[in-house]
Amino acid sequence: MRYDPIKDLAARLISFHPAFRELFFRGLDLLLLRQRYVKREINALFPIGTQFQHYDAGAGFCQYSWYSLKRWPRSKVFATDLKRDYLADFSEYASQKFPGRFFWKSADLQVFKPQRRYDLVTAIDILEHIPDDRAVLANFHAALKEGGTLLISVPSDTDKAARFTSEHVRPGYSKQDLEQKLIESGFEVEKLIHSYGTWGSLSWRLLMKYPLSLLNRSKAFIVFLPLWYLLVFPIAELLMRRDLSLENSSGTGLIVVARKPSGKPLP
Repeated sequence: MRYDPIKDLAARLISFHPAFRELFFRGLDLLLLRQRYVKREINALFPIGTQFQHYDAGAGFCQYSWYSLKRWPRSKVFATDLKRDYLADFSEYASQKFPGRFFWKSADLQVFKPQRRYDLVTAIDILEHIPDDRAVLANFHAALKEGGTLLISVPSDTDKAARFTSEHVRPGYSKQDLEQKLIESGFEVEKLIHSYGTWGSLSWRLLMKYPLSLLNRSKAFIVFLPLWYLLVFPIAELLMRRDLSLENSSGTGLIVVARKPSGKPLP
């Protein structure tokens, strides 16, 4: 399956008005279990009122940049992505809503190292798209302050859908593989859990896989999406809450919290 054409369509739609963008971001919060896992970890790291520097790597639509800027008024965010138009579009929005707090650069994460040092780096569903993931992890290590945190979300190697996503260069990660790469890059892994267990995977099929598959066939299906979600969302919401409450022994996603140790150089 190819997701980029659908993302590009969404990017065009949300650029028309700031309200469309915010409605879209809130919709993603409802539909994507991944975002609930990620935001749960960010909330645990930074109490309300905290001042911190956030590097949103591979930011895409910049929904996590938006979350940090909105929830923590003293935060600042720097975002990168290969899609320059996505970043420029969000920057125009942020200059009005969060003046002086959002910065960006279109960059290849395999070679780019920011000049500043950050308290938090988020890399949400990007490593599976990048050939040299070890170089990216090393660059993240360099971008963090000592004691700073790297938060990652990736597909696991049990995610069959990831194997057939054309934009992916690898079919997900095993816990052991990802942990080893992080340790070799100088990180201490504090948390490594499965997301999208049995219940979460079912919610993903209802909310994402089936409707996006139909959209890939015909954009006309967008007319029927409201009815689809009206019918399936209450069930999917219960499934997502159940997934978040469990310690999944397996799942199609991985959530990682890793820290750059104080005073420990890169191996």
